[in-house]
Amino acid sequence: MSRHSEQAVQASRMKQPESHGLMHDTKKRRILGDVLSYLFLGVMAIIWLIPIVWVFAESFNKNTAPYTKTFFPTEFSLDNYITLFTDRSVLNFPKMFMNTFIVACFVCLISVVFVLSVAYCMSRMRFRARKTFMNVVLVLGMFPGIMAVSAIYFILKAVGLTSEGMTTIALILVYSAGTGAGFYVMKGYMDTIPTSLDEAALLDGCTRLQVFTKIIIPICKPMIVYQAIIGFLTPWLDFVMAKVICRTQSNYTVALGLWLMLQKEYIQNWYARFAAAAVVISIPIAILFIVMQRFYQESMSGSVKG
Repeated sequence: MSRHSEQAVQASRMKQPESHGLMHDTKKRRILGDVLSYLFLGVMAIIWLIPIVWVFAESFNKNTAPYTKTFFPTEFSLDNYITLFTDRSVLNFPKMFMNTFIVACFVCLISVVFVLSVAYCMSRMRFRARKTFMNVVLVLGMFPGIMAVSAIYFILKAVGLTSEGMTTIALILVYSAGTGAGFYVMKGYMDTIPTSLDEAALLDGCTRLQVFTKIIIPICKPMIVYQAIIGFLTPWLDFVMAKVICRTQSNYTVALGLWLMLQKEYIQNWYARFAAAAVVISIPIAILFIVMQRFYQESMSGSVKG
């Protein structure tokens, strides 16, 4: 072995401990970073879960008053849930729940149809004023919907939809009429679908409607699930529009019912029932997410296999 080779070997032996120490320090920093990240996420999860756990525990509180000495109840009972559905002399919560459920189901279906139709037209068809329409919708979407509340109310009043028996129809129309303007997310998803699929189907003799129903809709199942969830949650959680349109308690939605329970004339006896109502109205949302997530996973696995 030459003298030059011996010097190279000695130099490599001297550098090896340094590189080993550097790798050890990098590993320690990575472990420390992971530990700090998990600690931060754990603390944030606890902070996020505390209100949910408190509301759930408060719904079983035997003391219905809003002021207690302890954070969690000392006595538990099912009276809040029982009274919520049986005592209709003060607040008819079952009626409010059914009103909201009917409106949410109709809006969910209508919004999916509207958004799919508008998104397909904007994604696949080319016509005059297409870009102008998209720009106008984009600009209008920058303004909050609350700005149009008074105008919407007077329009509904002019056509007679603010009377006692027409409130449900008015809510369905208000929540679903403008859903087609939220087509941008669906259109962006449709833009990723190759137009060659449409052309091949048209060459095989399919009509535009068949292309839409047999090709586009099955591929867009993940976005349909997203739109269905959004369409259901909008009327289920909205307060402002429902407060303007619903003038009597018999037409109230669950959001208005929860707000009414916290008014000074009801809060002493309905505070714990408010927590019980909050738990009850979260059940349909949880069921919807579980069911829709299953369809979402099936559609994604199908698209991967295809």
